[in-house]
Amino acid sequence: MNVLVIRLGALGDVVHAIPAVAAVRKAFPQARIDWLVDRRQREIVDLVTVVDRVIAIDGGTPRSWLDAVRILRQTSYAVAIDFQGLLKSAVLARASGADRVVGFSIWHLREKTARPFYSATADAGTEHVILKNLRLLRAIGVDSPEIAFPLTKPPSDAVARLCQRIPASRPFALINPGAAWPNKRWPPERFGAIASFIHDECGMTPVVLWGPGEEELARGVVAASSGVAVEAPRTSVTDLVALMRAAAVVISGDSGPLHIATAVGTNAVAVFGPTSPGRNGPFSPDDVSVTRYDECRCHYDRRCHQPAWCLADVSVAEVCAAVQRRVRSILTASG
Repeated sequence: MNVLVIRLGALGDVVHAIPAVAAVRKAFPQARIDWLVDRRQREIVDLVTVVDRVIAIDGGTPRSWLDAVRILRQTSYAVAIDFQGLLKSAVLARASGADRVVGFSIWHLREKTARPFYSATADAGTEHVILKNLRLLRAIGVDSPEIAFPLTKPPSDAVARLCQRIPASRPFALINPGAAWPNKRWPPERFGAIASFIHDECGMTPVVLWGPGEEELARGVVAASSGVAVEAPRTSVTDLVALMRAAAVVISGDSGPLHIATAVGTNAVAVFGPTSPGRNGPFSPDDVSVTRYDECRCHYDRRCHQPAWCLADVSVAEVCAAVQRRVRSILTASG
């Protein structure tokens, strides 16, 4: 049995699809599982141990689509599962030549024009997106409640490079101020105040993460921390996974790094505004989310269109209390 998984991006969404792919592997241990993904997100899929082949597509250029379809057509797929729910992902699923194309019901599609390309659908529900992806598998006879992230542990020198710059006697906390949407980014000066709190009150070294184009943002957090925060080294996604595994806790908005952290079991404190932590946030009951989703009037918009930005209402004191609560639970568990 050959299975094609389609989840092109973005990083956090790809991470959230991993448990469903793991469930497919558990249900069909002898199956061949291929994953079609945007090339920008390939690195995380390459770490998924239950995937046999990764097929990367370069954005939305006609040439990349034709190349991808040509590769897909070389394999006879019994089913293609579209976790994306967009017209382009549905078209690619159908163009693969799979005997069956499975997607979400029309009420749960991001683009309803995708529906005609599916031969079977499943209701996604209103739960966390991880559970939504697992529910889609009911269309192929798989009903699994297990949330697993089978990620390999490849070599990475990111942790070693960082440990050369921070005290070995102190655990470190990762602060991630960046996010793809401006509407999700809590102000860097407030993250800087959190860094000072982590250093002075929690006994940890705050380390500030940054991705492409976020160097100045990270330096703003370091500058606002009274000099106690450390700027992380340049990291790939593989390095990021390794750093998350080594960290004591991560503080972040709704972003790919946050979802990687929760996937590898890192303790998390999340700051949410226009997106729902119940749908996108950390799924461990021990993690803490500070949210203004109920008050926000720009749900799932990249930019705020209101006179008052919901995240501006999240105070440093509130996030400090959340960090203290999460750190306390870590110490209680270890003690």
